[in-house]
Amino acid sequence: MKFDDLDARMRVFETAHDHCALPGLYLVARLDGRGFTRLTKEVHAFEAPFDERMRDMMAQTVIHLMGCGFRVIYGYAQSDEISLLFHPAEKTYGRKLRKYTSILAGEASAQFSVLLGSIGVFDCRISQLPRQQDVVDYFRWRQEDAGRNALNAHCYWHLRKQGHTVADATGQVRGLRTSAKHDLLFGHGINFNDLPLWQKRGLGVYQETYEKEGFDLKRQQPILTQRRRWKTDCDLPMGADYELFIKQLLRAHEQE
Repeated sequence: MKFDDLDARMRVFETAHDHCALPGLYLVARLDGRGFTRLTKEVHAFEAPFDERMRDMMAQTVIHLMGCGFRVIYGYAQSDEISLLFHPAEKTYGRKLRKYTSILAGEASAQFSVLLGSIGVFDCRISQLPRQQDVVDYFRWRQEDAGRNALNAHCYWHLRKQGHTVADATGQVRGLRTSAKHDLLFGHGINFNDLPLWQKRGLGVYQETYEKEGFDLKRQQPILTQRRRWKTDCDLPMGADYELFIKQLLRAHEQE
């Protein structure tokens, strides 16, 4: 059999189940760390429940993903997960989902591993969202999840540091109402509302415009030019203000 014929026949097995996102749908990729609890609490012993070193590595991984060949307009990270909002007109690889998931998972795993100095692996899935409000709801969902996780994590690790076993601390936190969790921390001098916002709301990465001073050689005078750069925002708004923030990002890029 000629190579061209063999090539054409065998490629069918690779592409028979290819799925492409329909045009007009918003795409959001979510990446999750695999086994990160053990990786960050046992193998590398980061500070529990949150560590600025982990936060910074996640932020750098987000920035890397936003510049690895796809048009990503917003990146969000909380705990060991990353969400990426693609530009509405993104058409790379014909919107083949297997390309998006495999490349993003590989790029995230490689970048994070380099930063960490050992292997850290991510998986990836894609949400196809038909309406702008679905995009807003998605990021509200992930941010609210961040807040719930942060409260649980602070309660759990406070109990662990007080000498409670894994099972005991887990059981105590699971059985508490939200108000009781706040009271548990407050009773030991921890006001959850005063903790850093990035722990409770996650962090965002997006482009911002700034002015850079230069020099006009022709006119022999200093000038200001506008440039764009990645901004890591550790003080994200929440609630209705966060909804407005996401909508403004979408509107700004839909006009491009």
